[in-house]
Amino acid sequence: MNTSREVPIVELKHVTKRFGDTVAVDSLDLSLPPGTLFGFIGPNGAGKTTTIKLITGLLQPTAGRVFVNGIDIRHEPERAKRLIGYVPDNPFLYDVLTGREFLRFVGRLYRMDASLVERRIGELFELFQVGSWGDFRAEEYSHGMRQKIVISAALLHQPKLIVIDEPMVGLDPKSIRLVKRILEYQSRMGTAIFMSTHTLAVAEEISSLVGIIDRGRVIAQGTVAELRRLSRERHRTLEDLYLELTTSPEESQREVERWLNMALPPLLREMLRPESRNERVLLDQ
Repeated sequence: MNTSREVPIVELKHVTKRFGDTVAVDSLDLSLPPGTLFGFIGPNGAGKTTTIKLITGLLQPTAGRVFVNGIDIRHEPERAKRLIGYVPDNPFLYDVLTGREFLRFVGRLYRMDASLVERRIGELFELFQVGSWGDFRAEEYSHGMRQKIVISAALLHQPKLIVIDEPMVGLDPKSIRLVKRILEYQSRMGTAIFMSTHTLAVAEEISSLVGIIDRGRVIAQGTVAELRRLSRERHRTLEDLYLELTTSPEESQREVERWLNMALPPLLREMLRPESRNERVLLDQ
């Protein structure tokens, strides 16, 4: 009998990251096998970007260990990073380089054969319909074009892991659909994808596994169907479930009060204040 265990592409073991007294990530455990399309969602400040930087080796954990395809990224960072394609939330390019020159630069960083780099650039430019823009300097690019080039750079060396932070920012609807199809295809080919997003509809549509992080802890993880079974309300959408899990009653009350303050005329707001109601009762007596 074959008892061999498939090596996860990403594995976090009891990972904690502190910045002074602030705990950004709190004892996080995660294991993603090949082909997983993992949607990572949570409120602003929940720990999503910190987790991404830990996985990509841009930050070191305060405690715990991070593995990429079985490689400890702290001890063998270069070897681990060769397996990763990373798309940050803010697509960075060198403004004085053309898109084509930037991809050639990335290819050299990954020590790819020059002829393979040229072939991959041609394939990716065709896929993203870059056209002649590939030979313009990045300083002339729109945000959407920058995003296309950065995603192309992440796919260039055909990584085992794609880490992508807010993949749809700045893209037109046609390009959004294309990126979703590319991520799904990469997943079917065995690439693990770690996707952080605020676009819950995208996470619900394409993720094979979803994790919800809040205050540095993963508070729920599973398929969308499994997460729905956790809900008290049996929510139909991931958005409703997400709001239930990440919003406290106090926060809900503050949101109602904030809405009332914006929506109601000043006189009516004054009448609805508890002390105003008490004063009216005394007057009526």
